Amino acid sequence: MADWKLRPASMTDVEAVAELRAVVLRADLERLGRYDETRVRQRLRDGFVPAYTWVVEVGGAFAGCVALRPAPDGHWLEHFYLAPRLQGGGIGTAVLRELLTWCDRAGTPVRLNVLRGSAARRLYERHGFTLDHEDPVDVFMIREPVSM
Repeated sequence: MADWKLRPASMTDVEAVAELRAVVLRADLERLGRYDETRVRQRLRDGFVPAYTWVVEVGGAFAGCVALRPAPDGHWLEHFYLAPRLQGGGIGTAVLRELLTWCDRAGTPVRLNVLRGSAARRLYERHGFTLDHEDPVDVFMIREPVSM
């Protein structure tokens, strides 16, 4: 696994994150008949909150991002994207473990949604996420905190 680190995001990261989102989600959105080249980027721009977002860097370069947004019932894991060339190498697992450890220490559940049929669902299931509910496009999952 390559050396990686998380750094706080800033508004200057929004375009890199929007572009990565478009690349990473394209195949799943096309499969679901939902891909729109403009909308996929704009939805990220509209929901980007640097205060809850970290940039993943590998070798000092932008490689991905992840957000952990507080909510009344725990946290929402959002905008978790990793450059395709780095997927499958353990970085996503390591990032997810770090974030889940923070939430476990705080005793808070973590929620997320993933596109139906996305390979990312297996990653989340391996880390204790279970099905909450689903609709024709999204699968909503939850992970209760683990006692530390």
